Amino acid sequence: MNGIAYIGIGIMGGGMAANLAKQGHACKVWNRSQNSPNLKRALDAGCSNFPSISEAVREADIIFTCLSEEKDLDQIILGNDGIAEHAKKGAIIVDMATTGPGCSKRIATSLAEKNLRYLDAPVSGGDVGASEGTLTIMVGGEKEAFDKTLPYFECMGKTVTHCGPHGAGQAVKLCNQILCAVNLVGVCEAFALADKMEIDRQMIVDICGAGAAASWALSTLGPRIARDDLAPGFRLGHMLKDLNLVKDAAETLDLPGVDLSLSKFDDGIKAGADVDKSGTQSMILAYQK
Repeated sequence: MNGIAYIGIGIMGGGMAANLAKQGHACKVWNRSQNSPNLKRALDAGCSNFPSISEAVREADIIFTCLSEEKDLDQIILGNDGIAEHAKKGAIIVDMATTGPGCSKRIATSLAEKNLRYLDAPVSGGDVGASEGTLTIMVGGEKEAFDKTLPYFECMGKTVTHCGPHGAGQAVKLCNQILCAVNLVGVCEAFALADKMEIDRQMIVDICGAGAAASWALSTLGPRIARDDLAPGFRLGHMLKDLNLVKDAAETLDLPGVDLSLSKFDDGIKAGADVDKSGTQSMILAYQK
């Protein structure tokens, strides 16, 4: 193999690219912002920075991307001077963001026409999982492409699963986001009651987190809420985008938990949460009236 490339070095991509380099893989990276601390983290870990997409991807057998929106995928992968224009034939392009099953199927079809392979591989685990290499990675696409990419996935994640054909990874991720959002409602409501009864929030994390109420939201986001830390491990805007993808996929299916989560996130925004600068734990602002 001639190495790998990683395009899109944000909060999540920075940690994932860094872990690939730490495991000894020659990882070429490109990012729109050259002043990003996330890019610096990847470079400090041993990644090589390139000034253009073409230089980063042209020799790579596997090209990872972590781009937040469908329009970004269209531009960076399929657009003028994008990845598809410069990747060598047979390369595997792996997107690790959440864009929905329909988007993944469409891009896979477009890339197949150019003799390029595609995997949708959204992740769960937030900034901590990206940094520590403990992400859950849900993969859709051809099994052969998955098998070739698996050793690299294992550098970034603890649980890696081939979920089925193109779009299957995205489908599982949307189910994951329902669980994350609804669990967060429970965490915030528990803290709201603790505040009313003048109980230290950290006690809820430590005691309830040791019993049947334990969850990722409580153990990871709970301490941040307890110390009033709203900085994003996973941006609020990204969760809102994901939940709207859930609504699109659900069509006429009634999902009251998703509706409640969206309502509480909206209340949090009205109370001061910033969709770009706040994490999902900023939902707590909806309960501080």
